[in-house]
Formats: sequence, structure tokens, C-alpha cells
Amino acid sequence: MAGRAVLALGGCLGALLSATYAQSSTTSSHANATTSYRSIFTLPADVDASVPLLPNIYDTQAVNAQDVCPGYTASNVRRTAYGLTASLSLAGPACNVYGTDVDALNLTVEYQSSDRLHIQITPAYVDSSNSSFYALPEVLIPKPTVDSDANSTTLDNDLNFSWSNDPTFSFTVIRQSTGDVLFSSKGTKLVFENQFIEFASSLPENYNLYGMGEVIHGLRMGNNFTRTFFAADVGDPIDYNIYSTHPFYLDTRYYEVNETTGSLTYAANATNATGQYISYSHGLYLRNAHAQEVLMKPSNITWRTLGGDIDLYFYAGPTQEKVTKAYQMSAIGLPAMQQYFTFGYHQCRWGYANWTQLQEVVDNFAKFGIPLENIWTDIDYMNQYRDFDNDQNTFSYSEGAEFLSRLHANGQHYIPIVDSAIYHPNPNNASDAYATFDRGAELDAYMLNPDGSLYVGAVWPGYTVFPDWIGAVLNGTGAFEWWSGEMAIWHQNVSYDGIWIDMSEISSFCVGSCGSQNITMNPVHPPFSLPGEPGNIVYGYPEGFNITNATEFSSVSSASAIAASSASAAAGPPASSTSTSYIRTTPTPGSRSLEYPPYVINNVQGALDVHAVSPNATHHGGTQEYDYHNLFGHQILNATYHALLGVFPGKRPFIIGRSTFAGSGKWAGHWGGDNASLWAYMYFSISQALSFSLFGIPMFGVDTCGFNGNSDEELCNRWMQLSAFFPFYRNHNVLSAISQEPYVWASVADATKTAISIRYSLLPYMYTLFHLAHETGSTVMRALAWEFPNEPLLASTDTQFLLGGSLMIVPVLAQGATSVGGVFPGVGYGEKWYDWYNQSAVIASPGQNITIDAPLGHIPVYVRGGSVLPMQEPGMTTRECRSNPWGLLAATSLEGTASGQLYIDDGESLTPNATLLVDFSLTESALYASARGTYNDTNPLANVTIMGVPSSVSNVTLNGASLSSGWTYNTTSQVLTITGLANSTSTGAWTNDWVLRWN
Repeated sequence: MAGRAVLALGGCLGALLSATYAQSSTTSSHANATTSYRSIFTLPADVDASVPLLPNIYDTQAVNAQDVCPGYTASNVRRTAYGLTASLSLAGPACNVYGTDVDALNLTVEYQSSDRLHIQITPAYVDSSNSSFYALPEVLIPKPTVDSDANSTTLDNDLNFSWSNDPTFSFTVIRQSTGDVLFSSKGTKLVFENQFIEFASSLPENYNLYGMGEVIHGLRMGNNFTRTFFAADVGDPIDYNIYSTHPFYLDTRYYEVNETTGSLTYAANATNATGQYISYSHGLYLRNAHAQEVLMKPSNITWRTLGGDIDLYFYAGPTQEKVTKAYQMSAIGLPAMQQYFTFGYHQCRWGYANWTQLQEVVDNFAKFGIPLENIWTDIDYMNQYRDFDNDQNTFSYSEGAEFLSRLHANGQHYIPIVDSAIYHPNPNNASDAYATFDRGAELDAYMLNPDGSLYVGAVWPGYTVFPDWIGAVLNGTGAFEWWSGEMAIWHQNVSYDGIWIDMSEISSFCVGSCGSQNITMNPVHPPFSLPGEPGNIVYGYPEGFNITNATEFSSVSSASAIAASSASAAAGPPASSTSTSYIRTTPTPGSRSLEYPPYVINNVQGALDVHAVSPNATHHGGTQEYDYHNLFGHQILNATYHALLGVFPGKRPFIIGRSTFAGSGKWAGHWGGDNASLWAYMYFSISQALSFSLFGIPMFGVDTCGFNGNSDEELCNRWMQLSAFFPFYRNHNVLSAISQEPYVWASVADATKTAISIRYSLLPYMYTLFHLAHETGSTVMRALAWEFPNEPLLASTDTQFLLGGSLMIVPVLAQGATSVGGVFPGVGYGEKWYDWYNQSAVIASPGQNITIDAPLGHIPVYVRGGSVLPMQEPGMTTRECRSNPWGLLAATSLEGTASGQLYIDDGESLTPNATLLVDFSLTESALYASARGTYNDTNPLANVTIMGVPSSVSNVTLNGASLSSGWTYNTTSQVLTITGLANSTSTGAWTNDWVLRWN
């Protein structure tokens, strides 16, 4: 008991490990398993096992707080300049069901802007002894406040707050313009305890909620689903909590419009493709970083948190665009602008063994004519998996300098992984010295045990410590300073161009401070086999592999069966069947149970201390990990962003991180984590990306072709083409799986070149979308339902998507398919769509699912009428692309108009010295280009293509000068193609404004 309290559950493990070590010595010798081989002890699997817990939602013995708790009564209601305040007191005897009831609460209601309503319920008595239990410091997560012009703007707020004490306190938020109830806790009781908060709201039938990440799930949440918010290191299980925490949702409601009266009727099940509908969307953000879960039921939603307070922000919308922009502007910040090179193609894998092999990969891309912008390395480069330290046998600094010099000369870039835990050197082994650890210890950079000693968990290198970002921010200790120093020192040896942050949930491979009594055993092997080691051979293949590769599938199946039989024999006879006896924690008045809270959330790992730093790990200043677990990944991105500002002064940092929180997008992008080489995960990648659009993290991509398991030719062919239209485009897979670089299969190489050619030609368009996202909070990848908000049949569509407002992607997501069904939104309202490839207009009816030919190697892409797309000739690198001539692709609307924008700068500066914004407008058979700004781009305009020109063209002029040649008009496709413009624009396509006319 004392060991658990003092060493965060580590003391009792010390004796166990010592005894185990005395009895056995396990080695790991797989060629790809470690970078610096030595015989080391393997931690037993049970070091990462905790007590058995049954999630409350599955526990038939669990007490329903609504049945036993008294709720609260409001009093002392006072009006304020922007709302009201009130006191809430328990309406009866305390229930203390999952913690200690808080007797007195404060209610604050603020109309903060024209479209934002703030409702906060927090304990009346908070001081330094308990503030971390309830209050989320603004220095960690900014808090939206009343706008400076609120005196005038709040008068237009469409949200209305009301409250009642009948029978206990409840509140309701109404949209005034429609009378729609957006949120109402009427009929439920507010429960507020020191380790459990519950509040609920009714919802309309068949509601549409989006967001609430991170989860592998369809875009629309559905109405029988529980979302858990607890950052977890786990390989992308479907419907469970994974890496990130974003307690925000978008609620979209559709109404049928009476054509005679104009009255609105809520449409729970709209099926009429030609009906007249209108939608209203609003957003809700719970500013709370504690572990929590949200229960969605057919008629209501319930929030349950293990701490913090109720800090709600309602965004009136009434469109997704307005909600998303307002959420970013007020609460989480605008997305980081990315460097131009980051939109090139990225190649990675766990298993690149040395610089020589990395060079071979780079050379192979060139050999097969596939553009490669960025090469990555996983933990293979590290000296025994230690951050900021290369293995000098395989990734030496001298050889690396030569490799990186060649890479950079070719306009290519290098991004290495950096893990979130720091190796603790063995004090009994002088050769095990690790200067990075020493420098951090000198600056109090690491988390502690409750007794003040270092908290020592276990990750890839062995026993490790963990940076204390919370202590640094709240108590002034040195984690940020130390991290910046290590980044700078390492960059002197390895000239990286960006950083990949992993394991930042934060992950630990053992329960508690398991290394506190065992440091002299370091380094130790993780308590599981790495991929490729005996007992962990990668046999998995995608769905349908047995059909497309029957012979190979037979061999793999046989090998897998033999391995399973061997493993079973080694494990011995199965244990006798016994029923599980679950631990249930009874609340202790006035105290908190950190490791095993009385309310058990449905955490994918079970107890909160499994595969994570223990909840009672302590930050400098005395606060505990229980209150801040979900913020580790957020703050390491903060630290890395500011470290890279020091490494690359004046340049935009490029960071991809695994664990994120609301607001992480202002520093970094995100990838979808350890997905699998399965068709299902390719499908889910779209919903994941769209959800992160709502979270203000547009720089999103997944491990293309899949991470876990082996990919195959068909899946990789389709996936390489799909990911070409995601902002972050990277192929990555697991150690010992088969290679899946796109040149491995001839058809994949061809498909990749086709898709990358489109992507690279559209880089100016994508870069402009990011500029707009960075400046205004607009989205880059968009769900059809957001761009076409009055078509309820699109509410669940997540098999196709929009890139910006002008491009629609309809990928094949099913094995063996040679066609795909696609819908063309807006056609009932005069919207036009054009095929990217043949440039002809699509003929479709409202709601019609059209079968589109899509043989292997072809991804259907469509251009929206009314769009002007800026383009450049594609090259092998983005540097080459930026030097190539310009082109424009215009797609006319039904009215014969189109518009677009182009943003240009130097592609890297945090604050560019010069920028250029070009506006395009097509109307009445004329295309206008007008620019503002001082950035000097000297590339000429090579061509202009205009789709949807309805009648024959007899004359084309540029600024009044007739073009006697270089243009053609196709009467069948109605496409006007104009080339040979380079001489007329030799000083630069946008140096002067121009007008192109045809008649």
C-alpha cells in the first residue's frame, strides 16, 4: 500500500521484476528489432496489467446517478452586463455516488458575441488545494471571453438561455429565430462531484452529430454510441478511444419547407430527393480536459466527466462553415500555415535499417519516375531507441550529413520520429551515459512520483522518464527550455526539416513507476514481441487477398497456422475457466481515488494506468496526471513548435503529432495513427480526415496502404490514389511487413504517378486553401453535407468528399470493384459538375447514385461548376513545381460564371515579406485576373482551359489583342483550350492584370 502511494504503483513491482530477472534472461536478436544489439532482459507481460474493471455502461450493478442524486436548486440570480450569475445548492441529501458531492456551485451565463453563448458551472469554493480538480488553466487551454464589441454584437445573438427549478435546476438553450431547442437538461438532474459530473440534454429524433474525436467511426456519430475521451496508445480499434481528445460536436438539423407558407417542419427521416429543405447547424464545445465519455441515445445525450467543471460554449452557426470558423477564432486558434514542401509526397516505414537503404529508396523513386518530396525514418535510426541520439553504426552523423546534403540539393527533405519518453541511463554502467537525460534532470524537466522522486515507466528504450510540460507551464520548471536545447543540439548533427512526434498520449508499457527500483537493469526490452520477432510474425493481409492471390494466401495461411500451434504449445494448457471478479471503488468522502475512480469509463485499455503514465504521477508544483493526462500530446506539440522556431528562425515549423487536443492545429498536423492494411481502414480514413477539419487540424493524413499487417497490390493501388487528395500524403508501414513503397507493384506505380500528377498540378489550389484556413478558419477537406447544407440525403455521406469547394473525389473503397456509386450534390438547384479527365459536364438527377466506371488505377475526380482552379505544371519536387508555368482550369456554372483565388508567397516564412493574392472572375465570355500584393512571381501563364462554353468560339483576345492561333474549341465537350500564352506573359502570369475574352 505504501509503495503504491509513494511510487505510483511501482514499489510492489520492483521485487517482482528483480525476482524474474534472477530466474531468466530473454534476448531479442531479430535483425530489425533493435538498432544496437545487446542481450537484454525482457519485461514480463504482466507489468502492463492492472486490476479488472467493468465499464459503468456495461455494469448491471452500477448505480444510476439520476435515480439517487438530488440535483441542485438555483438562487441569488443576478443579471450582469452580458448575462447572469446564480448560486446552485444541493436540492437534497448528497448522494456521493461516484465521488463527493459539491454542495455549492456557481452558474455563469455570458452572451459573448453575436453567435456564442457561454454557460459555466463550477464549484463555489476553489483554492490552490483543489483548483486542478476543477479549473482548466487558461495558460494551458485558452478560454473564450466576451468580445470587445459585445455591447453591440450580442444584441444579434440568436441563442437564448432559460432556466428552471422545477423540480430541480435545469437549463435550456433555444435558437430564437426558429424556436428550436438546441439543448435542454429539463427532466434530468445535474450531478457534480469531485470525481464525477453528469449532465444531459434531450435531442430530436434521428439527430445528426459530427466530431467528438478521436475515434475510428463513420462521419455521423449515430444515436446508439458511447464516445470515450481518454488519450490512448492503441492501434486504431474501431469505435474506441484512441490518441486525441476533441470534446466538440456539430449538430445539423434539417427542416422541410412548406412551399405555400414557408413554415418549417423538423425532418427526422427526409427521403424526398426533390423536396425543399433547409438546415440549421450549431456547435457545442465542452472545455474540459479530464477523462470523460458521452452517451448518445435515440432521444438524448449524456456527458460524464471524471473531473473539471461544466464549461460549455454554444456556437449558433447556422451553418457548419460559420460554426467551424467561430470555434477556431474564439476557442482553439487558427490552423498553422504549412510550408509548401509539406504538400509533397512523404515516404516512411518502420524498418529502414540504415542511410544506405534510405538512399536506395530515394533512388528507386527517381528510377521509377515517382515524385518523392520527403523521406522519413521511424525509430530505427535511434541509438537503442533513445531520442536525439543516432545509432552510429547504421545512421552515423557523418554518413547522414552526406545523405542529407544530396537530399537537400535535390529539393527533398527529411523528417525523423521523436518519441515522448526519455531513456533513464543505468547508474551502474558508465558506458550507458545519456547526456539528454542528464540535461533534462538538471532543469527539473521530468514528471515525479508523489514522494518527489522521478516517475520511471517503460517505453521502447527501456525504463524511461517523461517530460513534465504541465509543471513547466504552471510552475516554471525547465522542460520547454531543455526540449528546445535538445532539438537544437541534435539538428547540428542531423539536419532534419520537420519533426514527427509519437507515443504522446502519453504511453508507458508498464503500470506505475515500474522502473523506480529497477534502473540498474536498464536497458530492458518491452513486455511484448516486436513485429518480426518470434511469436509476432506479420501474417495479416487485406480482405480479398485469398481471391486475388490464392497461392500466396495458401502459403501464408499454412505458416500462420503453424505459428499459432507453436505458440499454443509453448503457452501450455489453458487456464481453468473462472468468472472475472471486478474491482469497484467506493468513494471516500473528501478524497479522490486517482488510479481507479469510482466511475469507470469505457477506456480501450481498461484501467487508466494501463499502457499510460499512472494518474497519480505528479507534476512539479504538486498537480497530478489524473487532471492533465489528455494534455500531454497537446503540450509536447507546443514545446516542439517553439523549439523548431529556434532551430529554423523565421520559418514555419512542420510537425506531425499523434495525440492532439482542442487547439493543437495551431502548432501541428496529425496522422491517423496505427491503422491496418484493410479496406475498412481506407474507408474510415475519410471520416477521420473530415472530423479533424471540424477540429481545426486540416493537415491530416493516414498511413497510406495501411500500417499494421501486409498490404497488397489492389489495396495499395486504390489507397495511393485516394490519399493523393488528402493534405498530408504519406505511405508508412510496420516493421517486418512486406515493402509497400508504390514502386513495388507496377500497377501501383502507374496509379500513383497518375494521382500525384493531378495533386502536384493542383498544389497552388491546395496551398491557397490552407492560406484561407490559416486566415479565416475555413476547411480544406469538406463533407458534402457541409457544402450543400440543404440536402438531408447527404447527412451520412462519407464515401466521397470535397477538397475545398471546387473538387469532388469519389474513390473506390471496396475490394474487387471496378466501378463506384457517386452522388452529385446540388444538381437539383442548378449545380454543374465536370469530369476531370474528359472535361465534359455530368448528367445527373437530384439524389441519384450514378455508377461510375473506375477500373484499377483510376480515381474519379470532378470539378464543380463556377470554379476557377489555379494550377502549375507538375514536377518531381515541389521546388520544381514552383518554377513551372501556370495554368488555369475554369468550370462554368449554369449561369456561365466562375470564380477562384490564388495565394502565393515564398512557401516557408512564418511572416512572409511579400505575398500575392490573385482573384479570378469569369462572366459574359470573359475571364479576368487581378492581383494585389508585392510578391514577384515570374513564371508565365502557359494555358487556360474553360469547360462549359455553350457555343462555338470564333475569336479569342488577351487584353484586347487577338490570338490568331494556340486555341481550340471542342463542340462535343464544349471545352475551350487556349495555349501559347507564355510569350504574352513572359514577365510573369500575374505581373499585370489581364482579361481573356472569347466570342
